[in-house]
Amino acid sequence: MFVDIAKIYLKAGNGGNGCVSFHREKYVAAGGPDGGDGGNGGDIVFEVNDNLSTLADFRYKRKYVAPNGENGKPNRSYGKSGKNLVIKVPRGTIIRDAETGAILADMSSGEPFVAAKGGRGGWGNMHFATPTRQVPNFAKAGKPGDELEVILELKLLADVGLVGFPNVGKSTLLSVVSEATPKIGNYHFTTLSPALGVVRLSEGESFVMADIPGLIEGASEGAGLGHEFLRHIDRCRLLIHVVDVSGSEARDPIEDYETICKELVAYDPQLVKRPQIVAGNKADIATEEQIERFRRYIEGKGLKFFPISAASHKGVDDLINEVRKMLSKLPPIKTYEPEVTPESLEKHTDGHEINIEVRNGVYYVTGEWLKEVINSVNFQDYDSLHYFEKVLKNSGVYTKLEEAGIQEGDTVNIYDMEFDYVK
Repeated sequence: MFVDIAKIYLKAGNGGNGCVSFHREKYVAAGGPDGGDGGNGGDIVFEVNDNLSTLADFRYKRKYVAPNGENGKPNRSYGKSGKNLVIKVPRGTIIRDAETGAILADMSSGEPFVAAKGGRGGWGNMHFATPTRQVPNFAKAGKPGDELEVILELKLLADVGLVGFPNVGKSTLLSVVSEATPKIGNYHFTTLSPALGVVRLSEGESFVMADIPGLIEGASEGAGLGHEFLRHIDRCRLLIHVVDVSGSEARDPIEDYETICKELVAYDPQLVKRPQIVAGNKADIATEEQIERFRRYIEGKGLKFFPISAASHKGVDDLINEVRKMLSKLPPIKTYEPEVTPESLEKHTDGHEINIEVRNGVYYVTGEWLKEVINSVNFQDYDSLHYFEKVLKNSGVYTKLEEAGIQEGDTVNIYDMEFDYVK
């Protein structure tokens, strides 16, 4: 089954917690803190696999979670970092942030992309020893890994795209000029998914051609099959518009051409401006009058027209030579640059956001980073409480509380941990 769009959930590994430990060894007095750091959480990395041609693997598995880092250990031993989770995708896959729609990466070049960064491991208590705090009975918790939903969208990497109504001979043309073997039949929608073929011109010279499933009127609004595959035209440097010039299905070739152009414009107005060649297929069963009428119409638009018969190879070489000539002057296949939006940037940064809400005289303080601080504190230990108070002061929590109107003796609640505010 050809699947070219999928939505998946990603969760990078959490960092391991730092360890609270003290060195104990016979004949070694006052060994001091020796709690090691937690390991980093595993990243989620996308890599290109050229053996894949669809996103079918994501049809049933939609949740990907990387391993967490191990907690720190005594004797200054670091916790093991979580292993990266590698997700393989076909070349040409676009990765978008599901919430904002922003492009995060274009998997065309083959470079791996880290979509979700694992959380950093927390510090062990060996880092918190000072001349005045020689027995730190607390350590830092590991940071959570990135968490997001992404949309995977496959846009085929093809130099040339074949567009046109169903049953006009696109698949036959592809099979004649390349090594591709698409299914060919004398009925509509024989082609149920895009087919790629490499057209070899000479040693070391070739281009990729894609047969896009037949479009019909209303395709851009969801009619027929073609609307699902219009996205695969986006990257094509050149379009070959294949038309049944003989009118063998009782349709006017000029009306066919105009209908398909309208669908391309409805999907993306820029597509109709893409360099284009028109191939009048089935010329071997068309009359001279039919061919010349269509030729005058197409050349009147300033386009190149080639009457061909894909089944008998007539005129095909002239068409491919013109394609070769035009591709030599066109820029390379389109790639998409990552889009940085305020929303997507905010999701991947460690901001110290502070939110304060007053309910029934209690000041509720929230912020994702505060969860990590709360998990780090040993509320039974004086040094740990002193450290907690210092963090709240230096991070601006106390300033925010005062701006909110807090008075001495009022209650503060930080994720169910309550204390009275004292200036």
